[in-house]
Amino acid sequence: MRRVVVTGVGLVTPLGVGNEATWRALVSGKSGIGPITRFDASAHATRFAGEVKGFRAEEYVSDPKEIKKMDAFTHYALAATRFAFEESGFTVTAENAERVAVYVGVGLGGLATLEAQVDVLRTKGPSRVSPFFIPTMIANMAAGRISMAFGAKGSNLCQVSACSSGAHAVGDASRAVAWGHADAAICGGAEATITPLGVAGFNSMKALSTRNDAPERASRPFDRDRDGFVMAEGSGILLLEELESAKRRGARILAEVAGYGATADAHHITAPAPEGEGAARAMKLALRDAKMNADDVDYINAHGTSTPYNDKFETMAVKSAFGPHARKLAMSSTKSMTGHLLGAAGGVEAAFSALAIARRVLPPTINYENADPECDLDYVPNVAREHRVRAAMSNSLGFGGTNVSLLFREFVG
Repeated sequence: MRRVVVTGVGLVTPLGVGNEATWRALVSGKSGIGPITRFDASAHATRFAGEVKGFRAEEYVSDPKEIKKMDAFTHYALAATRFAFEESGFTVTAENAERVAVYVGVGLGGLATLEAQVDVLRTKGPSRVSPFFIPTMIANMAAGRISMAFGAKGSNLCQVSACSSGAHAVGDASRAVAWGHADAAICGGAEATITPLGVAGFNSMKALSTRNDAPERASRPFDRDRDGFVMAEGSGILLLEELESAKRRGARILAEVAGYGATADAHHITAPAPEGEGAARAMKLALRDAKMNADDVDYINAHGTSTPYNDKFETMAVKSAFGPHARKLAMSSTKSMTGHLLGAAGGVEAAFSALAIARRVLPPTINYENADPECDLDYVPNVAREHRVRAAMSNSLGFGGTNVSLLFREFVG
């Protein structure tokens, strides 16, 4: 088993386009949630979301003719990958291209493209459907386009596991590098599903907050008055490398990938297993994979969706996995600021976890105003905290009962 390190991250989120813009807003406790501007949401029960603002695809897609052949989730993935390369200093060359893999998880794919082409089909007939409809919409096109844009010729995969997609991609990529199938991997998640159908679907499930009078206060993980999650979009990409290769080129190492745990609830299509049993097993597996003890971990970036069941059961799962140490570690939900990026969430939050280690800052859980007696851990309420982070865990839990825990630690040569 080879050691795997994070040498770059790239972020496109409702908090900002780029790493520094996103990080500054995150540690300042700023909300990226606001009224929906992409379409007229006046008839929807929820009229707000976490939209990416000020994004210009032409700045990140080299051929302007290709922009319209891509859905927004692919635009975001390409931009985030560019940011990760810029931070890492890594270069794909003719010599290493076949050893560079791409693993990008996507939950739903090009939902906006699908909706638009359904309208074309109904109003103009089948002959007018775009020949680019399928390759624009399909979920694996984020990974495919990254491969083409950066010349990566190793394994090219798209993990589709609902809200665990991005986390599965990071975990699977880390194992590919650890097991010697690749020397570097571009991995993470992307999503862009803030559309009439997307919002209506989640509203019909009663999954979304309807706090329309105060959107910036709607995502309130672990708070007693939480009433659902907030949809969001964007991309989070990590550049992983085999340690010795990274050291040879003098790369700055943000964190080391220490452990990966993945489980299934085998319980329900949307509801988590009682008491977070499946999530607890994923955390324990990540600790075992890393050969680390519970008290080695200082911080958890929680799945923390702001839904009644998730926050309660994730809290119970942390207590089960970490025992008495659960009351000593810090756990925050950055979804309180970004909203829930669905298939991209695991990539974004893995990047946040690596940055928390590198920058020694714990992002807060904002909108934590009224304590819930069933959620009684240290959620880093409202204000970021300077703190050395020896190890950070990132949890992602998805529909279908899929659970992922990623464990990162400080790099020690």
